[in-house]
Amino acid sequence: MVTIKDWIEQETGAAVQSMKRLPGSTSSVLYEVVTATSTIVLRQFDNKEWLMEEPDLVRHEAASLQKASASGLLAPSIIAFDETGETSGLPSILMTKVEGRVELLPRDFTKWTDGLAKILAMIHRVEADDFLWEYASYTHPDVVQLPDWTKQPAVWQEVFERLHGEAPAFCETFIHRDFHPANVLWLDDGVSGVVDWPNACRGPVGIDVGHCRVNLALLHGVEIADLFLAAYEKHAGSSFTYDSYWDIVSAFDFLDGPPTVYSGWAAFGVTGLTDAMMEERMDAFVESLV
Repeated sequence: MVTIKDWIEQETGAAVQSMKRLPGSTSSVLYEVVTATSTIVLRQFDNKEWLMEEPDLVRHEAASLQKASASGLLAPSIIAFDETGETSGLPSILMTKVEGRVELLPRDFTKWTDGLAKILAMIHRVEADDFLWEYASYTHPDVVQLPDWTKQPAVWQEVFERLHGEAPAFCETFIHRDFHPANVLWLDDGVSGVVDWPNACRGPVGIDVGHCRVNLALLHGVEIADLFLAAYEKHAGSSFTYDSYWDIVSAFDFLDGPPTVYSGWAAFGVTGLTDAMMEERMDAFVESLV
């Protein structure tokens, strides 16, 4: 019987010396794999619901990594993948390891948000006309409902109506689609790479900016989300015109019930947040949009 170790050795041509599970991943399992010649990363997709919704998930991330690497972005390079898991046990991807750490509690928020914005603007400069996967909202406007937990129902009603209005025109480009601080690695004082690429696609840059802004608002508050937006506008230049529509879409994308503390944050030292704080911060973020 072929084991995951056998598969890795077959694909790399090097003996596996150790495997260590990496912290922070909530939708798949990540391992640091040390071989006789290098240190690499193994991702195994064990979320059956996600795989049922997106059976091409492994092929999608493999193509995203190939696109990112070919475009000179700071991202892992694909080594091998097993789309069905027939050989490796689970749908799996082997990739190079990007050195660095996740930084969620920076000493200098201006420098931190500037680094996040700069790398995101670099991603968005990549053309994606030839990329097969296309943007779609995580939550369709026809099925979203106003939150029943909010203390700002009038504000949510206003953005709800905006959500159901006409979407702004946009030019498609390469987008990460899950860009947030826990998917960005830092080395010394600079960004060393962006990871977690199974959702990358061609689409509107505003949805990447909005998704990150919601994450920042929940993690640190609206002020930091606004600091990031100002930095992104600086790095993107005239190619970007802010429209709150994409922030609104991103806010509703988060609402599978009341907002809760993202479980992945604790692995990177963020403690003391509560679900009640997430509700308050989401209300504050949405209020800032109107």
